[in-house]
Amino acid sequence: MPITLLVAVPLSQRAAAMTEQPTIIIVDDDAEVREALSSLVRSVGLQTKALASVPEFLNEGRPDGPTCLVLDVRLPGQSGLDFQRELSAANIHVPIIFMTGHGDIPMTVQAMKGGALEFLTKPFRDQDLLDSIQLGLARDRAWLENEKAVAALRARFETLTPREREVMALVVTGRPNKQIAHDIGISEITVKVHRGQVMRKMKASSLPTLARMADKLNLAVQ
Repeated sequence: MPITLLVAVPLSQRAAAMTEQPTIIIVDDDAEVREALSSLVRSVGLQTKALASVPEFLNEGRPDGPTCLVLDVRLPGQSGLDFQRELSAANIHVPIIFMTGHGDIPMTVQAMKGGALEFLTKPFRDQDLLDSIQLGLARDRAWLENEKAVAALRARFETLTPREREVMALVVTGRPNKQIAHDIGISEITVKVHRGQVMRKMKASSLPTLARMADKLNLAVQ
């Protein structure tokens, strides 16, 4: 039986950066707006990085620690909505708060469908922005914690032998040892040995726990 192991790609090393200072990135082509927003964010003890365009953001890169992006919809060269789609396509995770002086319902719907946290129309209340930023940082911290947990699972999975990985992929489908032995052409006793090794190396206390681990690793059998 063909076995396919669909394991998630290696995770970013930012998972180890949970103690990093949160950073609020502000992207707006208006220097006065950038300075005003930066001053507001710094007033509540958060560090900021103020940029004038999307290319500047791409050159700077995403910080390692919890991050929230405050992004103007209308920017020279590339709109904020276009950039949102680009980040999503590249599987780059960062919470986005959109702001605009010329918002409309279709634009708002598009932004929210794309995963934006909030869509603020200028002028907006300072507290509305600060509340949205705190929500964005909380979500990013949770995402980083999950990424860290999956990275630990990935590291344990890498300690398995190819045969143990094959057995694990079949075990989590609920197949009995006898059927697994038949499917991959080894003895039932050998399956039991590999199964025990998998449970030990993955630090799984039960089959349901191992199945949840496999799900997080996107482990599959066909």
